[in-house]
Amino acid sequence: MRLVPAGLATTAALACAVVVSACGFGAGPSSGGTAMLTVTRDYGSKTLVEATDSDPPSSETVIRFLDSQADITTRYGGGFVQSIDGLAGSGDSDWFFYVNGIESPVGSADVQVKGGDRIWWDYRNWTAAMSVPEVVGSWPEPFAQASADHPRPVHVECLGVRQACEAASHRLAAAGVKAPVESGAQDGSASGPRVLVGPWKRVRTDPAVDELRAPQSTGVFATFKGPIHGGWHLIGLDQTGHPTRDLGSTAGLVAALGGSGDQPTWIVTGSGGSAVGRAADALDSSALRDRYAIAATGARPVPLPIVPGGGG
Repeated sequence: MRLVPAGLATTAALACAVVVSACGFGAGPSSGGTAMLTVTRDYGSKTLVEATDSDPPSSETVIRFLDSQADITTRYGGGFVQSIDGLAGSGDSDWFFYVNGIESPVGSADVQVKGGDRIWWDYRNWTAAMSVPEVVGSWPEPFAQASADHPRPVHVECLGVRQACEAASHRLAAAGVKAPVESGAQDGSASGPRVLVGPWKRVRTDPAVDELRAPQSTGVFATFKGPIHGGWHLIGLDQTGHPTRDLGSTAGLVAALGGSGDQPTWIVTGSGGSAVGRAADALDSSALRDRYAIAATGARPVPLPIVPGGGG
Protein backbone atom coordinates (compact mmCIF):
# COMPACT_ATOMS: atom_id res chain seq x y z
CA MET A 1 0.00 0.00 0.00
CA ARG A 2 1.09 3.55 -0.69
CA LEU A 3 0.38 6.23 1.85
CA VAL A 4 -1.95 9.07 0.99
CA PRO A 5 -0.71 11.94 3.20
CA ALA A 6 -3.39 13.30 5.48
CA GLY A 7 -3.75 16.39 3.32
CA LEU A 8 -2.54 15.51 -0.18
CA ALA A 9 -5.38 13.83 -2.06
CA THR A 10 -8.37 14.41 -4.33
CA THR A 11 -11.80 15.54 -3.21
CA ALA A 12 -13.77 12.51 -4.34
CA ALA A 13 -16.37 11.01 -2.04
CA LEU A 14 -15.65 13.35 0.86
CA ALA A 15 -18.73 15.59 1.12
CA CYS A 16 -20.22 13.60 3.99
CA ALA A 17 -17.19 14.29 6.17
CA VAL A 18 -17.28 18.09 6.07
CA VAL A 19 -19.37 18.17 9.20
CA VAL A 20 -19.01 14.95 11.11
CA SER A 21 -22.53 15.00 12.53
CA ALA A 22 -24.30 16.18 9.38
CA CYS A 23 -24.62 13.01 7.33
CA GLY A 24 -28.00 12.04 8.67
CA PHE A 25 -27.30 8.36 9.12
CA GLY A 26 -27.94 6.41 12.29
CA ALA A 27 -25.08 4.97 14.25
CA GLY A 28 -25.64 1.51 12.86
CA PRO A 29 -24.68 -1.78 14.49
CA SER A 30 -21.60 -1.66 16.66
CA SER A 31 -18.37 -3.56 16.16
CA GLY A 32 -17.39 -5.43 19.32
CA GLY A 33 -14.11 -4.52 20.96
CA THR A 34 -12.14 -1.42 21.81
CA ALA A 35 -10.51 0.77 19.17
CA MET A 36 -7.45 2.78 20.20
CA LEU A 37 -6.40 6.22 18.95
CA THR A 38 -2.91 7.66 19.30
CA VAL A 39 -1.70 11.01 17.99
CA THR A 40 2.02 11.77 18.01
CA ARG A 41 4.58 13.93 16.30
CA ASP A 42 8.11 13.48 14.93
CA TYR A 43 8.02 9.75 14.29
CA GLY A 44 6.31 8.96 17.58
CA SER A 45 8.76 11.00 19.66
CA LYS A 46 6.02 12.92 21.49
CA THR A 47 2.51 11.72 22.33
CA LEU A 48 -0.22 14.34 21.90
CA VAL A 49 -3.50 12.41 22.25
CA GLU A 50 -4.52 8.95 23.47
CA ALA A 51 -8.11 7.71 23.52
CA THR A 52 -10.28 4.60 23.17
CA ASP A 53 -13.66 3.87 21.62
CA SER A 54 -15.59 0.87 22.96
CA ASP A 55 -17.74 -1.04 20.48
CA PRO A 56 -17.61 1.62 17.73
CA PRO A 57 -20.76 1.87 15.58
CA SER A 58 -20.60 1.08 11.88
CA SER A 59 -20.81 4.81 11.12
CA GLU A 60 -17.55 5.50 12.96
CA THR A 61 -14.71 6.57 10.69
CA VAL A 62 -11.12 7.48 11.40
CA ILE A 63 -11.82 11.20 10.99
CA ARG A 64 -14.91 11.04 13.22
CA PHE A 65 -12.93 9.27 15.93
CA LEU A 66 -10.18 11.86 15.72
CA ASP A 67 -12.65 14.76 15.67
CA SER A 68 -14.28 13.50 18.87
CA GLN A 69 -10.94 13.64 20.70
CA ALA A 70 -9.12 16.67 19.28
CA ASP A 71 -9.70 20.01 17.58
CA ILE A 72 -9.11 19.51 13.87
CA THR A 73 -9.27 21.48 10.67
CA THR A 74 -9.68 19.81 7.29
CA ARG A 75 -9.07 20.47 3.61
CA TYR A 76 -9.98 19.00 0.21
CA GLY A 77 -13.68 18.96 0.97
CA GLY A 78 -13.35 18.07 4.63
CA GLY A 79 -12.04 14.52 4.47
CA PHE A 80 -8.33 15.16 4.92
CA VAL A 81 -6.75 16.61 8.02
CA GLN A 82 -4.94 19.95 7.88
CA SER A 83 -4.29 20.41 11.60
CA ILE A 84 -4.75 18.65 14.92
CA ASP A 85 -4.90 20.80 18.04
CA GLY A 86 -3.32 23.65 16.11
CA LEU A 87 -0.42 21.70 14.59
CA ALA A 88 -0.81 22.09 10.83
CA GLY A 89 0.77 20.47 7.83
CA SER A 90 3.04 22.78 5.83
CA GLY A 91 6.24 22.74 3.84
CA ASP A 92 7.99 19.40 4.30
CA SER A 93 5.86 18.09 7.19
CA ASP A 94 2.33 16.70 7.31
CA TRP A 95 -0.09 14.38 9.09
CA PHE A 96 -0.04 10.67 8.19
CA PHE A 97 -2.17 7.90 9.64
CA TYR A 98 -1.94 4.15 10.05
CA VAL A 99 -4.56 1.51 10.74
CA ASN A 100 -3.16 -1.52 12.53
CA GLY A 101 0.36 -0.61 11.48
CA ILE A 102 -0.45 -0.25 7.78
CA GLU A 103 -0.52 3.09 6.00
CA SER A 104 -3.93 3.97 4.63
CA PRO A 105 -4.35 4.11 0.84
CA VAL A 106 -7.45 6.36 1.19
CA GLY A 107 -8.54 9.38 3.20
CA SER A 108 -9.58 9.19 6.83
CA ALA A 109 -13.24 9.88 5.98
CA ASP A 110 -13.38 6.65 4.00
CA VAL A 111 -11.93 4.29 6.62
CA GLN A 112 -14.33 2.62 9.04
CA VAL A 113 -13.17 2.07 12.60
CA LYS A 114 -13.81 -1.40 14.01
CA GLY A 115 -13.44 -2.78 17.48
CA GLY A 116 -9.84 -3.82 18.03
CA ASP A 117 -8.40 -1.34 15.52
CA ARG A 118 -5.32 0.68 16.39
CA ILE A 119 -5.39 4.08 14.75
CA TRP A 120 -2.17 6.09 14.79
CA TRP A 121 -1.74 9.64 13.51
CA ASP A 122 1.77 11.05 13.30
CA TYR A 123 2.99 14.47 12.23
CA ARG A 124 6.36 14.07 10.57
CA ASN A 125 8.89 15.34 8.09
CA TRP A 126 8.47 13.47 4.79
CA THR A 127 11.63 14.71 3.01
CA ALA A 128 13.34 11.31 2.96
CA ALA A 129 10.24 9.14 2.67
CA MET A 130 6.83 10.33 1.53
CA SER A 131 5.64 6.76 1.98
CA VAL A 132 6.41 4.55 4.96
CA PRO A 133 4.21 1.56 4.11
CA GLU A 134 4.32 -0.19 7.49
CA VAL A 135 5.38 0.56 11.04
CA VAL A 136 6.03 -1.61 14.10
CA GLY A 137 4.36 0.78 16.54
CA SER A 138 0.94 -0.87 16.65
CA TRP A 139 2.19 -4.23 17.93
CA PRO A 140 0.74 -6.87 17.99
CA GLU A 141 -0.88 -5.57 14.82
CA PRO A 142 -0.85 -6.24 11.94
CA PHE A 143 -0.44 -9.83 13.13
CA ALA A 144 -3.27 -10.05 15.67
CA GLN A 145 -5.85 -8.94 13.08
CA ALA A 146 -8.24 -8.21 15.94
CA SER A 147 -10.81 -6.51 13.73
CA ALA A 148 -10.57 -8.89 10.76
CA ASP A 149 -13.50 -11.10 9.84
CA HIS A 150 -11.18 -13.77 8.49
CA PRO A 151 -7.65 -13.52 9.97
CA ARG A 152 -4.88 -14.80 7.72
CA PRO A 153 -2.13 -17.16 8.86
CA VAL A 154 1.05 -15.54 10.16
CA HIS A 155 4.34 -17.01 8.91
CA VAL A 156 7.54 -16.87 10.96
CA GLU A 157 10.15 -17.69 8.32
CA CYS A 158 13.35 -18.86 10.02
CA LEU A 159 16.49 -18.00 8.05
CA GLY A 160 18.89 -18.98 10.79
CA VAL A 161 19.38 -18.61 14.56
CA ARG A 162 16.66 -21.06 15.50
CA GLN A 163 16.53 -19.88 19.10
CA ALA A 164 15.63 -16.37 17.96
CA CYS A 165 12.99 -17.77 15.61
CA GLU A 166 11.40 -19.65 18.49
CA ALA A 167 11.57 -16.52 20.64
CA ALA A 168 9.76 -14.52 17.96
CA SER A 169 7.08 -17.19 17.70
CA HIS A 170 6.64 -17.21 21.48
CA ARG A 171 6.35 -13.41 21.58
CA LEU A 172 3.60 -13.58 19.00
CA ALA A 173 1.86 -16.37 20.90
CA ALA A 174 1.95 -14.28 24.07
CA ALA A 175 0.12 -11.57 22.13
CA GLY A 176 -2.55 -14.05 21.07
CA VAL A 177 -1.14 -14.77 17.61
CA LYS A 178 -0.59 -18.31 16.37
CA ALA A 179 2.60 -18.16 14.31
CA PRO A 180 4.59 -21.40 14.20
CA VAL A 181 8.17 -21.35 12.96
CA GLU A 182 8.67 -22.33 9.32
CA SER A 183 12.15 -23.38 8.26
CA GLY A 184 13.71 -21.26 5.53
CA ALA A 185 12.18 -18.76 3.17
CA GLN A 186 8.85 -19.78 1.72
CA ASP A 187 8.12 -20.02 -1.99
CA GLY A 188 5.81 -17.02 -1.95
CA SER A 189 2.65 -19.05 -2.55
CA ALA A 190 1.43 -18.69 1.03
CA SER A 191 -0.51 -15.52 1.75
CA GLY A 192 -0.57 -13.60 4.98
CA PRO A 193 1.75 -11.57 7.19
CA ARG A 194 5.41 -12.61 7.27
CA VAL A 195 8.11 -12.28 9.93
CA LEU A 196 11.59 -12.94 8.56
CA VAL A 197 13.98 -13.93 11.34
CA GLY A 198 17.68 -14.50 10.82
CA PRO A 199 21.11 -12.93 10.23
CA TRP A 200 21.33 -10.01 7.87
CA LYS A 201 23.41 -11.89 5.29
CA ARG A 202 20.37 -14.12 4.66
CA VAL A 203 17.50 -11.72 5.31
CA ARG A 204 18.92 -9.18 2.85
CA THR A 205 18.34 -11.57 -0.08
CA ASP A 206 14.55 -11.57 0.33
CA PRO A 207 12.88 -9.55 -2.48
CA ALA A 208 10.85 -7.52 0.03
CA VAL A 209 13.94 -6.28 1.81
CA ASP A 210 15.72 -4.54 -1.09
CA GLU A 211 18.82 -4.48 1.13
CA LEU A 212 17.52 -1.36 2.94
CA ARG A 213 19.03 0.88 0.28
CA ALA A 214 17.21 4.07 1.35
CA PRO A 215 14.10 5.14 3.28
CA GLN A 216 12.30 6.12 0.08
CA SER A 217 12.50 2.53 -1.17
CA THR A 218 11.71 0.64 2.05
CA GLY A 219 10.40 3.16 4.55
CA VAL A 220 13.04 2.01 7.03
CA PHE A 221 15.49 4.55 8.46
CA ALA A 222 18.36 2.12 8.90
CA THR A 223 20.93 0.30 6.85
CA PHE A 224 23.71 -2.20 7.34
CA LYS A 225 27.34 -1.42 6.58
CA GLY A 226 29.88 -4.08 5.92
CA PRO A 227 30.97 -6.65 6.31
CA ILE A 228 33.47 -5.05 8.71
CA HIS A 229 35.85 -7.57 10.28
CA GLY A 230 33.33 -10.25 9.40
CA GLY A 231 30.32 -8.44 10.87
CA TRP A 232 27.61 -6.05 9.69
CA HIS A 233 27.17 -2.74 11.50
CA LEU A 234 23.64 -1.40 11.94
CA ILE A 235 23.54 2.28 10.97
CA GLY A 236 20.72 4.48 12.23
CA LEU A 237 19.50 7.25 9.92
CA ASP A 238 17.94 10.57 10.87
CA GLN A 239 14.59 11.78 9.55
CA THR A 240 16.25 13.25 6.45
CA GLY A 241 17.76 9.86 5.59
CA HIS A 242 21.35 10.68 6.51
CA PRO A 243 23.53 8.20 8.45
CA THR A 244 23.67 9.44 12.03
CA ARG A 245 24.72 6.68 14.42
CA ASP A 246 26.78 3.53 14.08
CA LEU A 247 25.04 1.08 16.41
CA GLY A 248 27.67 -1.60 15.84
CA SER A 249 27.49 -5.28 14.97
CA THR A 250 25.73 -6.33 18.19
CA ALA A 251 22.53 -4.34 17.63
CA GLY A 252 19.48 -6.03 16.18
CA LEU A 253 16.83 -4.48 13.96
CA VAL A 254 13.04 -4.81 14.09
CA ALA A 255 11.42 -3.14 11.09
CA ALA A 256 8.32 -3.39 8.93
CA LEU A 257 8.46 -3.38 5.15
CA GLY A 258 5.97 -2.92 2.38
CA GLY A 259 5.92 -6.57 1.39
CA SER A 260 3.89 -7.37 -1.70
CA GLY A 261 0.20 -6.68 -2.13
CA ASP A 262 -1.59 -7.11 1.19
CA GLN A 263 1.20 -9.21 2.69
CA PRO A 264 2.84 -7.27 5.54
CA THR A 265 6.49 -8.21 6.08
CA TRP A 266 8.63 -7.62 9.18
CA ILE A 267 12.32 -8.33 9.59
CA VAL A 268 13.94 -9.40 12.86
CA THR A 269 17.62 -9.38 12.07
CA GLY A 270 21.19 -8.39 12.90
CA SER A 271 24.77 -9.26 12.10
CA GLY A 272 24.96 -12.47 14.12
CA GLY A 273 23.09 -14.69 16.53
CA SER A 274 23.23 -12.40 19.55
CA ALA A 275 21.98 -9.42 17.54
CA VAL A 276 19.12 -11.44 16.04
CA GLY A 277 18.25 -12.68 19.52
CA ARG A 278 18.09 -9.12 20.85
CA ALA A 279 15.75 -8.16 18.04
CA ALA A 280 13.47 -11.12 18.74
CA ASP A 281 13.38 -10.29 22.45
CA ALA A 282 12.25 -6.76 21.59
CA LEU A 283 8.96 -7.96 20.12
CA ASP A 284 6.68 -6.46 22.76
CA SER A 285 4.65 -3.32 23.31
CA SER A 286 7.09 -1.68 25.69
CA ALA A 287 9.80 -1.62 23.02
CA LEU A 288 7.71 -1.09 19.90
CA ARG A 289 4.79 1.15 20.85
CA ASP A 290 4.53 4.24 18.62
CA ARG A 291 7.79 3.46 16.82
CA TYR A 292 8.44 3.24 13.09
CA ALA A 293 11.30 0.76 13.69
CA ILE A 294 13.79 0.07 16.46
CA ALA A 295 17.38 -0.95 17.01
CA ALA A 296 17.66 -3.52 19.81
CA THR A 297 20.88 -2.76 21.66
CA GLY A 298 20.47 -4.92 24.76
CA ALA A 299 19.63 -1.85 26.84
CA ARG A 300 16.97 0.69 25.94
CA PRO A 301 15.74 0.23 22.34
CA VAL A 302 16.82 3.00 19.98
CA PRO A 303 13.89 4.43 17.97
CA LEU A 304 14.39 4.76 14.22
CA PRO A 305 14.72 7.21 12.61
CA ILE A 306 16.98 8.89 15.13
CA VAL A 307 15.28 12.18 15.99
CA PRO A 308 17.19 14.79 18.03
CA GLY A 309 15.68 14.86 21.50
CA GLY A 310 13.50 11.89 20.64
CA GLY A 311 14.97 9.47 23.18
CA GLY A 312 17.15 6.41 22.73
